Amino acid sequence: MKKILKSLSEEEYRLVRKTKRKAMADLDEDALIDLHMRTRRARNKHVKNYRQAGAAKVTKKGGRGAARPANSHNAARAEVFEKALAQVSRQLAVVAKKSAADLKDARLSKASGNKMERLEFIVDGKVKGGGKGKVISAGKDRVDATRQSPGRKKYEASSKAAGKRRQAKKDKR
Repeated sequence: MKKILKSLSEEEYRLVRKTKRKAMADLDEDALIDLHMRTRRARNKHVKNYRQAGAAKVTKKGGRGAARPANSHNAARAEVFEKALAQVSRQLAVVAKKSAADLKDARLSKASGNKMERLEFIVDGKVKGGGKGKVISAGKDRVDATRQSPGRKKYEASSKAAGKRRQAKKDKR
């Protein structure tokens, strides 16, 4: 493993070092997402190089089994970034779960009335509010106006007629 790490470029080595647990401990969710994207991009690059080099060596070596040992260095590099990506993914999952729990707690405490600011409404030029979550006016009942449209009447009549035709067909038997 150390041999493979020494063969990485300086930029790639720094990226792998940033994926260590101690280095990721202080990162927030946005920084972890950025690190995850960079690590995934590096992993994809090395996997692509491994697969392309392996495919090219198959024709030279005469088979996949003979070509695999000749491509082990590329496979090891891809594996390094695969492990790094797994570490970042685990840390991101932990931070995201904690963030979601914090948001849920804040939402529930706000909904239950704790730390909730009273909303004020202006009705007829007067400020109203401070109630206990009650609606100020009863409002209007919602009426379905589409029932009266000619298109709706035609559609319903057509549905009834189709049903009667089906029933008549069954009754004929």
